[in-house]
Amino acid sequence: MNNFLFEMIGTAFLILLGDGVVANVVLNKTKGNNSGWIVITIGWGMAVFVGVYVSAAHSGAHLNPAVTLALAAIGKFNWADVPLYIAAQFAGAMIGSLLVWIAYKKHFDETPDGDAKLAVFCNSPAIRNTPFNLATEIIGTFALVLGVLFITGGDVKLGSLDALPVAFLVLAIGLSLGGPTGYAINPARDLGPRIMHFILPIKNKRNSDWGYSWIPVIGPVIGGLLAAFLFKML
Repeated sequence: MNNFLFEMIGTAFLILLGDGVVANVVLNKTKGNNSGWIVITIGWGMAVFVGVYVSAAHSGAHLNPAVTLALAAIGKFNWADVPLYIAAQFAGAMIGSLLVWIAYKKHFDETPDGDAKLAVFCNSPAIRNTPFNLATEIIGTFALVLGVLFITGGDVKLGSLDALPVAFLVLAIGLSLGGPTGYAINPARDLGPRIMHFILPIKNKRNSDWGYSWIPVIGPVIGGLLAAFLFKML
């Protein structure tokens, strides 16, 4: 249960600060309104840093079902622990997005744009094209998981000293590959908050775009598995 708790806390920090920076940029009447993509990518990079740092010593800071499944698939993580970790990641993602909604409640109320409100919680493509959107998420997560494996030397767990290089890796992915889909690269990061968007009483919200929701889940899983098997062969 200690692993569950810290995996949940780490993922909650990730989403609180990651979705939080999106809210600060896209919602009306915030101090950071319209401050742009660079602010969002830096904010997400720092969100990864904090999430990894606070949980690494206890759970190994997977914070991402794609990472957990990839490690298990190549024998680096116990399959029996996979459901526990994924449950913790989704619980943390939902808690983090709930806290963002509470913190920015008045700004959600002041924002008429339903797409902007949805963007706080989850991803949508700049140009909707299923094969290319899926390919983008596969490529982004492939880069994430392969990069993490090289940073850690293939260890199951991230250490606290890995937090900064992993944060820089996510920042690089956001800056370089985030344009087409918003770089979910994490099923819990997208689907957990998307569920909260559906549940929460957000004023004048749009639908939660369930037709797209499978892409930020399946794409990262495929990308993570491909990266893990390639690393194992090297």
